[in-house]
Amino acid sequence: MSNINEQYIEEYIRSILPKNNNYLQSMEEYAIANHIPVIEPESAQFLKVQLKLHKPKDILEIGTAIGYSALIMAGALEGKCNITTIERRHDMVELASKYIQQSPYNDNIKILHGEAEDILSNLTQDFDLIFIDAAKGQYLEFFNKSIKRLKPGGMIISDNVLFKGMVASDDLIIRRKKTIVKRLRTFLKYINEIDGYTSCVIPIGDGIALTYREV
Repeated sequence: MSNINEQYIEEYIRSILPKNNNYLQSMEEYAIANHIPVIEPESAQFLKVQLKLHKPKDILEIGTAIGYSALIMAGALEGKCNITTIERRHDMVELASKYIQQSPYNDNIKILHGEAEDILSNLTQDFDLIFIDAAKGQYLEFFNKSIKRLKPGGMIISDNVLFKGMVASDDLIIRRKKTIVKRLRTFLKYINEIDGYTSCVIPIGDGIALTYREV
């Protein structure tokens, strides 16, 4: 349970979601067995709806992990997109590459291996949508580097921004997570005040922030 919504609400929402295809289900099983965090089911469904509404052609993802979210996005757009995804861990790059190669979307997804800060500083391509799901304590830095490559009218979607409810309640904070919580609070305040952008925080999954760049 994420501490964002009551457990019975979370369970009900998940019970009515359509089932994923076989290769996504196998990824979910692997992630659970190996304690690898992937996007929550209700957050993934929200992401799919946003993609179908806005139909972004060029997508940047920060934080590939096993490639689950990248494949969710490619599937939602039926392969009518190009996804660039950044991952720092070599083992995750290898695993994500394997899953992506086994999917129908191998030609749509490109993995960049390295530190996100370095790669973002050197990108020259502009994107319609940017999905941030990496080190939570670095969201503000990722955001500020990302917006330089976000097209007018584009969106940034940031996952896990309520961080198991700790961002919203001091009573839930685990001592060793205090720095991350402080940085996420700074990030959320920043994206709601920055000129030229409109943001909202949605309490589904582990919390999602949606940021729109005004034209």
